[in-house]
Amino acid sequence: MEVEKMDENEWKYHGEGNQSLVVSHCQRCVVLRFLKFPPNQNKAPEEILHHLQNIIHFGKHVMKQFFGENYVHHGEIIQLPLDFVRQLCLKIQPERPECRCDKDMDTLSGYAMCLPNLTRLQTFRFAEHRPILCIEIKPKCGFIPFSSHVSQEIKHKVCRYCMHQHLKVANGKWKRPSKYCPLDLFSGNKQRMHFALKSLLQEAQNNLKIFKNGELIYGCKDDQDFVSDWNELARHLKPFFFPSNGLVSGPHCTRTIVKELIHVITMALLSSTDTCRAGDMKTVPISQGRSYCEASAFNKELVRNGKHKLESSGLPRGCLLYKTLQAQMLDMLDIEGLYPLYSRVEQYLEEFPEERSTLQIDGPYNEAFYEKLLDLSLEDDGTVAFAVTKVQQYRIAMTAKDCSIMIALSPCLQDECSEQRPVVLTSKSRFTFSVSVLDLDLKPYESIPHQYKLDGEIVNYYLKNVQAKEDPVMSNLFKENEDCTLVLHKV
Repeated sequence: MEVEKMDENEWKYHGEGNQSLVVSHCQRCVVLRFLKFPPNQNKAPEEILHHLQNIIHFGKHVMKQFFGENYVHHGEIIQLPLDFVRQLCLKIQPERPECRCDKDMDTLSGYAMCLPNLTRLQTFRFAEHRPILCIEIKPKCGFIPFSSHVSQEIKHKVCRYCMHQHLKVANGKWKRPSKYCPLDLFSGNKQRMHFALKSLLQEAQNNLKIFKNGELIYGCKDDQDFVSDWNELARHLKPFFFPSNGLVSGPHCTRTIVKELIHVITMALLSSTDTCRAGDMKTVPISQGRSYCEASAFNKELVRNGKHKLESSGLPRGCLLYKTLQAQMLDMLDIEGLYPLYSRVEQYLEEFPEERSTLQIDGPYNEAFYEKLLDLSLEDDGTVAFAVTKVQQYRIAMTAKDCSIMIALSPCLQDECSEQRPVVLTSKSRFTFSVSVLDLDLKPYESIPHQYKLDGEIVNYYLKNVQAKEDPVMSNLFKENEDCTLVLHKV
């Protein structure tokens, strides 16, 4: 890719995370990802290159094994003219959110990662010049902790996401809690999945974005009036779902289009389009843990209506949600059981700092690193090796809990569809689609103390300010709803 021949005006700000900043090209389906650092703390070019190589190797040798070849796009490293990078930085700086400007884009090394732009991902040639719709979902953690190390019973009943919502509202992050519960999305039950996706559309926060031809048309607005926003979204989506324009306008039209959108997303998420080595690895039987969250608005509504049957997980084993859940469930000890093992590793490294590279704390992320992750034993033999394995598995799990799923859709005609092209149907349209996963940088080893502290804050706030005010009748209804087994003995 000859970036130096491209006018920097063709590039635009795309978004950023804690460690990197992304720009996308207006005409070509690629993005450039640059590292970023606090002011006056730029690293040497060799360090930048090593960091980017670690990111690529982790995606290529580790996460592809969990998710599959078609789902993970690890990209490649390119070196750019420094003048081009500086001009690009000047162009996009005014578009960056103020809260992100505490770090500067790396303009000194010239190194960047080149990746496909998954908002415009073109899987098939015939679709190259057709409109592309892309839905980005950050599903978060899809299971209730099953570890015996959990000290507060509430963590066995209410998921981390639902508890965290209340703390975020209290801290001013959001104005109101979302009705979205990850366990509903990961349930595999279409009714629950539809409810979860509708809740995301009502309160997108930073968990859902929708792009049309690479342009963001729906996303994070805390003060949004979702009714008026849905009307605007329906205007964008109507040509995709009702190309003949035969549907009347108005609220009914909006609701119908949103319903069609939710159907398409659900079917794409349940699709199986790839295989991988870890696809059959099951860290714990899903039925062993609770398959629903007591704080879920969907489940509360069922209970209020006197319905006591809650569906357990029914995810197809090959779909991306299933693979994501399996990677998340490498967190087998919960942060409460993991933190003492982290402390064991820290104590060892204080005594033998030269062993950090041997333990592969900072890489290399190669085949040997991946193989160690497959040791699912929970019998602690007191060794540093055991502690390191559990710490690395936890980091993988945290990465999977914070990843994003991209669903790219393009209209196709009936005679263009074949078994080689995954297709999802709606009442008036058909789409070929691709599903990808991104934001797969390994979570930092150094973030574990923060996660331990945050977990305590989330749980304590929920116990003090939310659970104490819950209707005890609702709690009793949930108790009645617990799964039970009747054992018959021969007499």
